[in-house]
Amino acid sequence: MKQRLRDVATSIVLIVIVALGARLAFAWDQARKIPHEALATAPFEQETGSIAHALVTGKGFSNPFLKDTGPTAWLTPIYPFLVAATFKVFGVFTLSSFFFLVFFNAICSSAVCVPLYYVGKRVVGVGTGALAAWLWAVFPSAVMMPFEWIWDTSLTAFLVAALLWATIEVAEREPLVSNWLLYGVFWGFALMVNPSVGSLLPFLLYWAARRARKLRIARSGWATPRFSFLAKPAIAAVVAILCCVPWTLRNYAVFHRLVPLRSNFPLELYIGNNENYDDKRPRWPPPITKERETVRYFRMGETAFMDEEMRKAKLFIRSHPLIAMELFGDRFVAFWAGIANPLQVFPKAERLVQTLIVCSTLSGIGALAGIVVLRRRRDPYTFPLAIGPIVFPIIYYVTHTSVRYRHPIDPVVLLLTAIAIAALTTFVFRSRAAA
Repeated sequence: MKQRLRDVATSIVLIVIVALGARLAFAWDQARKIPHEALATAPFEQETGSIAHALVTGKGFSNPFLKDTGPTAWLTPIYPFLVAATFKVFGVFTLSSFFFLVFFNAICSSAVCVPLYYVGKRVVGVGTGALAAWLWAVFPSAVMMPFEWIWDTSLTAFLVAALLWATIEVAEREPLVSNWLLYGVFWGFALMVNPSVGSLLPFLLYWAARRARKLRIARSGWATPRFSFLAKPAIAAVVAILCCVPWTLRNYAVFHRLVPLRSNFPLELYIGNNENYDDKRPRWPPPITKERETVRYFRMGETAFMDEEMRKAKLFIRSHPLIAMELFGDRFVAFWAGIANPLQVFPKAERLVQTLIVCSTLSGIGALAGIVVLRRRRDPYTFPLAIGPIVFPIIYYVTHTSVRYRHPIDPVVLLLTAIAIAALTTFVFRSRAAA
């Protein structure tokens, strides 16, 4: 009986089914409370939906705010093209399009359980892998995100988890060039979905190269020339970059300047660092910045607007260094607590917001504990698991953040939390046995 219960609890098929059921149930419950006319339009009233609308109406990759502002590189193309294809099939700004994309997002989010399970199984064991997958299956922001955001967020979360799995696999399998080529293509696809994941590329690629070299020496008993172990990872890096070249060439042809992937970093930097913050008491968030700056975008056009936003952001940071550092700290707290000023917000917040704050904070602490556990064990997988929570958030500490921006690394955060829980459970049982 115990073995049967264990088999059920560690069944990846069951976990994925429960995860998908939870996401669809949440979507169904929320959809009943919102007028269908609003669901058909409101979720698309942002950059992704606007660019998809421009694509469908023959205006090309342009108009991120539903006005004729011309070509844009505000986003990379894959998810907007997916939304545009959905509009072609199910209609522009229709309820059917919304439900299809919610279902697609839910599939991506549920599929995260698979790489989590197998990475956890490789690092610690099947129990830890199953626990990580179960945590993701019921994690509140993961359940909500497919419905709340018609964006690449759920897809990116899957890609980050899958890239971690692929990194371990390509490092520990037979060192075939074809494996590294496919790995590079996978990275190229991920970069064209969400360039933010590119912050992890050099670190995971370097770890994979070192891991592959170490295992090869262990198998063959002889070392390769000093830097030869970097050859195949270099091929993967080149392939990943080549996947982005067509989009970069398109941007150069349109804007007459180098825009490798996205153009909107200056605005994001200015939103988090601008004159709306009082010198004596910084406020969060700036109350009018985005709306005001969007109007300026309409008037100036994308290139001139982004140049001006970068100039203003740099000026603010240089002239208010102490405030900039304080805002950096505020964003650090907001990233890991799920919301700015969590201690002030929590007592007055709705139950759902309170749940998000608690789960975000506890999982962040769990991730730190998981890194400590792996480090104390001198586990070879410490580096690739720790690099996501350490490196990925830096761009959002500098600009601005939200629950959605943290979501791509939440699978890794929950995997580390599962590792910490497993270590604590083992310690408690051993202590009781010794007593």
